[in-house]
Amino acid sequence: MAKHRVSIKPVMTMKKESQNGFTLMELVVSVAVIGIITLGIGTLGRNIFYFKGIFQSGISAEDEVRRVLRPMADELRSMSVSSQGGYPIESATATSVVFFSDISSNSNKERIRYYLSGTTLIKGVIVATGNPLTYPSANEVLTTMATSVTNGATPIFSYYDATYTGTENPLTLPVNVSSIRLIKITLLVEKDPNRSPTIATLTTQVMLRNLKDNL
Repeated sequence: MAKHRVSIKPVMTMKKESQNGFTLMELVVSVAVIGIITLGIGTLGRNIFYFKGIFQSGISAEDEVRRVLRPMADELRSMSVSSQGGYPIESATATSVVFFSDISSNSNKERIRYYLSGTTLIKGVIVATGNPLTYPSANEVLTTMATSVTNGATPIFSYYDATYTGTENPLTLPVNVSSIRLIKITLLVEKDPNRSPTIATLTTQVMLRNLKDNL
């Protein structure tokens, strides 16, 4: 009896390898997310730079005002009769004050004028000359003390009499200079008008030492 050989051929199974990749929709979403993150980082960086500029500008303005107020207060505090024998205060308004003080420490009193011109605070000094001593207006030396002053309706100089205890309103303008015993100085300075807020506000009160009633 003939034997039949049955040949068994191995069956080769091919596994289809899965291929990883991005679909068009996934690519669009990824690009959008990356764009949002990039925009957020850029905006944050700009904001940090912007507010850093505001902070530094505010500090600069405040330092400038402090440099102005300190000598101004010292000069006002030590005001006294002029070298001609005139009253220590020549005139007083909301934006200017004229007085006499020995700022050169030579026993002669200089005529000192602080006034606002536009948005600039200016100091004018006249040294007494001649015999008898006079204050020639042509000899006034002007110095810029602060720029970009934005007080608006806020007075730079407010004046108070001997009854002031800290809560009373200032004297009504025009003021009688002989009634003044304390001067309040308020300066608002804007360093960069294109940024907001960048206004530095500083104020000080000066008791007029040589005009005190309770000596």
